[in-house]
Amino acid sequence: MIRSVFVAAGLAVVVSACGGGGESAAPSTVTVRETVTSVPVVPAAPAAPAPAQSWTMPDLRGKNLQDAQDAIQLLTNNQVFFSGSTDLTGQGRNQIMDRNWQVCTSTPAPGASFTAETSIDFGVVRIDTESCP
Repeated sequence: MIRSVFVAAGLAVVVSACGGGGESAAPSTVTVRETVTSVPVVPAAPAAPAPAQSWTMPDLRGKNLQDAQDAIQLLTNNQVFFSGSTDLTGQGRNQIMDRNWQVCTSTPAPGASFTAETSIDFGVVRIDTESCP
């Protein structure tokens, strides 16, 4: 019996032949088996989170709302781009023209630290007709 094994591209081919040759030889048998090679996968170590950068809230009271927003964006190099504002008169008015509103308060308070995840809100009143409470 002649037996040969060939392995290529993940397949094993076994060829067996019996007989002494000539016309009386038994038919050859070909067996194909898929071989599986496992390769251990090592997960990458998670990167350590970078420490959150923080800034100190400047005192922006008395500034118009647009200038206060610009100051935060400049201070944080646009890492903090959005800040909210609240009408301190209780009338719930939206601040459409930011330059027409004066900052009376800020959250966080002046001197407090904040990060990019901190929600910033300016308490405001109309510049031309109202004063800070």
